[in-house]
Amino acid sequence: MNLRYFPLISQRILLVATVAFGLLFPCSSQALSVHDSFPDLSAFSLEGTLPDTKGKVVLVDFFASWCGPCKASFPVMQELHKEFGPKGLIIIAINLDDKKEEMQEFLKKHPSDFVIVRDATKKLVSTVKIATMPSSFLLDRQGRIQSIHKGFKGAETKRKYIEEITPLLK
Repeated sequence: MNLRYFPLISQRILLVATVAFGLLFPCSSQALSVHDSFPDLSAFSLEGTLPDTKGKVVLVDFFASWCGPCKASFPVMQELHKEFGPKGLIIIAINLDDKKEEMQEFLKKHPSDFVIVRDATKKLVSTVKIATMPSSFLLDRQGRIQSIHKGFKGAETKRKYIEEITPLLK
């Protein structure tokens, strides 16, 4: 066998194997985008009780106890819940802590009235492909993403939330 062709043959084998793997085990490597449908939360064995979101405007927020911006965002989420909850907004905060106790300690310091569940298996967060904490998704009444927020920038993020939520509730 002529060894000078070996790298070319190896590259072709790798390419064929990669394509075959992709066909046999398809997976979406893209993060969710605006106008995509958000995954059905009930399919992910989240710890906690999920509300009925059918036909509702929903803000899904991913947070963790170790995340500084998450700590700053919780009072704003509580304000949004008080202002827009009676008008039909549902806020679902999804905790990503490895230990439930860490989430519980966070919630003692940052009490809230909105729905909080925990993604203990990390199946949802890996499906949604969260890259920044906190990250949130504003969903219209059909469950389609209308906006995505990566991180939390205080008053600026609060203003954007209000601008985006208000027309969806009309």
